[in-house]
Amino acid sequence: MEALVRHLLEPIVSHPESIVIQEVESDAVLIVEVVTHEDDRAVLEGDDARNLRSVRSILSAAAGSRKATVELVDALSEFEDEDDEDGDEEE
Repeated sequence: MEALVRHLLEPIVSHPESIVIQEVESDAVLIVEVVTHEDDRAVLEGDDARNLRSVRSILSAAAGSRKATVELVDALSEFEDEDDEDGDEEE
C-alpha cells in the first residue's frame, strides 16, 4: 500500500522527494502515516482536506475488508528509538 499512497501523493505535492511513509498493519486495520514537506502539508489539508480525503477513499477501497486510513503526522512513530532508550538504561 505504500507504493499506492506514494503514487497518489507525488503528483500533487511540490516536494515529492520529502515524502516519508510508514505502514502500521494488523489483520483488521491499516494505518499509513505520511510525513511531507511543510508546504505540501498545506496542499493536502487545504480546501477542506479534499486531496487527503480522496487518497483515503482510494486506499480504503484497495484495502478490502481491512479498515484503512492515511494520517499526516509531524514525525513517524519510532519504535526503534524506544528500544534504544531501553538499551541505554540497561548499560
